[in-house]
Amino acid sequence: MIVFRDPDEIPADFGPSAVAIGKFDGVHAGHRAVIARLNERAAASGARAAAVTFDRNPLAILRPDRCPENVVTVERKLELLGELGLDATLVLTFDEELAAKSAEDFVVDILVGALQVSTVLVGEDFRFGSGGAGTPALLRELGPRHGFDVDVVDEVYLPGSSRRVSSTWIRELLIEGDVSGASRVLGRNPDVRGVVVHGLKRGRELGFPTANLSSIVDAFVPADGVYAGWLVDHDTGIRHPSAISVGTNPTFDDVLERQVEAHVLGETGLDLYGHDVTVEFVERLRGMVAFEGMEKLAEQMADDVTVAARVLADEA
Repeated sequence: MIVFRDPDEIPADFGPSAVAIGKFDGVHAGHRAVIARLNERAAASGARAAAVTFDRNPLAILRPDRCPENVVTVERKLELLGELGLDATLVLTFDEELAAKSAEDFVVDILVGALQVSTVLVGEDFRFGSGGAGTPALLRELGPRHGFDVDVVDEVYLPGSSRRVSSTWIRELLIEGDVSGASRVLGRNPDVRGVVVHGLKRGRELGFPTANLSSIVDAFVPADGVYAGWLVDHDTGIRHPSAISVGTNPTFDDVLERQVEAHVLGETGLDLYGHDVTVEFVERLRGMVAFEGMEKLAEQMADDVTVAARVLADEA
């Protein structure tokens, strides 16, 4: 998938294109349904399949007091979109200039001028342009004038659920630590990415060495607790079964910031320092609690490892 960071980067002969527009935060099951439909429309018409998204949530500029945390980083969003068969994604810098752009200018300059759009896919509640004046109805009005049609995509619901799939729902589940529920809404395991750094090495002292991730920036970390999951080592390509801890370890009082650390099951001498890794969360095992001393903590960690191994064996 080609990534364009500015409309001026798009070659003059790129189009025609079928385009889906949205924040695509998390690239969840609803987004995946939209992209699948986009690919179908593009294949049927011989057009390129392209997504248009933003480098931040527009609320960060429009209403920073109401802007939620991102589910994933922009780079992770692009990785996930790249797995869905798109030809290209245009990442627009959402700043004051773009926020002030009229809806019609957005269509004429970006969709028609840069992408030579033949089909636009949006959700029913999608809004764009200055003051949110751009709506599916406006797109349908502009379409015949500029040679494109409009496909308004229905909301996506999980089987047996009456709630539509959304990034808001995912955040709520992650706040609760319900990573298995978040997995169903996302269509994949929730994850965070970082570099393995040196920690206090307390896990090693207890017989359960952990890979401590660098500070997680601009991605949603699940609630404090212990989880079963996977550590994916991008340096080696190996996916390790792991017991994962999130929090400040309340048994001690010297951890000031929330940490994500993973103990690779069955490994005690693995050297991951400096490695680029992703931690995937599969199931929450328990909340984060304080223990009366190292011995009781070690006993609980041994039990966590046993339970995590069982959970991951079932997933495999």
